[in-house]
Amino acid sequence: MRTNKSILLRMLFLSTLIVIFSFVLTFSLSGCGPAASPEEEISQEESPQTEETTEESEDTSVETSEEVTEETESSIANMEITGNINILNGLELSDEVLSSRPVAVMIENSPDSRPQSGLINADIVFEVVDEYGITRYVAIFSSKDAEIMGPVRSARIYYAEIARSFDPIYTFWGTYPDAYEVIKNLDMDVLDANSDAYVPYTNSGWRDKSRSDVTEHTAFMSTLGIKEDAGEFGYSLEGGQSPMNFKLDAVDSEKGNISDITVDFSHDKYIVDFKYDPELNIYLKSLAGEPHIDFESKEQLSVNNVIVLLTDIDGPIDQYGHMVVRTTGSHEIGEAYFFMDGDVAEGTWGRTSAFDPFEFRDKDGNTVLFNRGSTWVCMIPGIDRLMY
Repeated sequence: MRTNKSILLRMLFLSTLIVIFSFVLTFSLSGCGPAASPEEEISQEESPQTEETTEESEDTSVETSEEVTEETESSIANMEITGNINILNGLELSDEVLSSRPVAVMIENSPDSRPQSGLINADIVFEVVDEYGITRYVAIFSSKDAEIMGPVRSARIYYAEIARSFDPIYTFWGTYPDAYEVIKNLDMDVLDANSDAYVPYTNSGWRDKSRSDVTEHTAFMSTLGIKEDAGEFGYSLEGGQSPMNFKLDAVDSEKGNISDITVDFSHDKYIVDFKYDPELNIYLKSLAGEPHIDFESKEQLSVNNVIVLLTDIDGPIDQYGHMVVRTTGSHEIGEAYFFMDGDVAEGTWGRTSAFDPFEFRDKDGNTVLFNRGSTWVCMIPGIDRLMY
C-alpha cells in the first residue's frame, strides 16, 4: 500500500509540473507575432531588389532632368532676343556696344585696295559685284566706331538702294551723274567726300598715299568724322532700321557640320570662303584663297552669320561697265540661304521698296532669327556660285 501510494504521489507531482511547464511556455509565446506567411517571405526576399529599382528610378530621373535641361536650353536658344539691344548685331547696349544711327560707307575690294581698314568693326557688310567682276562693300556701322575706313570708293545705284534699307547716313566718294539723281530721290541723309555739286559734302575724308601709288586706292574716312559733319548738316544721329532679328547661339548638340562656305562672285580674285569654327561658333573669312585681314590689327575677319541672297544681276549696261542689280522684290522670287551655327536654313528674302528693310524668312514663312554679332551678306545671280 505504501508503495502504491508513493507511486501515485510521484505521478501527481509530474503531472503538476507538466501543467505548470505548459502554462509557462504558452505565456512566453503569447507575445510573439504569427509566423510569416510564404507571400511575406517572398516580399522580404524581394526588398533588396526594390531598393535597386528605386536607385535605378533615381538615375532615370537624373537623365530625364538632363534631357529636359538640354531641351530647355534649345528652346531658349530659339527664342527671339528683344530689349535694350543694338538693332544691327543684337548685343546688349553698354559702354562698348553703341546704339548710334547706322553709318553706311562704300569700301572697295580691288586687289590693290587690300587689306582694307574698318571692315572688322562693321556690324553688317553687303558684298555685290560691280563692273568688270570687281566687288564692292556696303559696310554698315552702328555698335562700334571705326577711326579708319577704306579705301572708300564711289556709289552705284544698287549700292545706294541697299544702304537705304537701313535708313542710314550714307557716305561715299563720288559717283556718276545718273546715280546722283537716283540717290537724291531716295530721300536719304547723304555725305559725299568728293564734291558738293549734287549732295552735301563732307571734309571728314583724307588721302593716305602711303597705301598706294594709285589715287583711287588712297581715300579714307572715319565714322567719328562722318557723325560730326552729319550733325552740322542737321542729320539725326539716332534712329535707323534693321532687317535682323536675333536669338542665342545654338547648343552644341544642335550645331551643324557645314565647315566651309564658298561664294564665287566672278573669278578667282573674288572668291570668298567662310570656314566654320564650332568652338567659337564663328566663320573665319578668306578672300582669293588667303585670310581676309584687317590692315591695322592684322586680325582675320570673322562673322557670326553668313547670308546668301539670289537676285537678278545684269550687265554691263553701258560703256563704263555699270551693272544692274535687283534689290527689291517679293519672297516668291527671292531665294536665300542663311548660315549660322554650322548649319544652313533655306528660305526667302523680300523687300517691298527701296525704302523698306530687307525681310528674311525660312521655308515656312517665319522670320529668321540670327546669332548675335556681325553678318556678311552676299548677293549673287545663281545657286551655281554657292558651294557648301
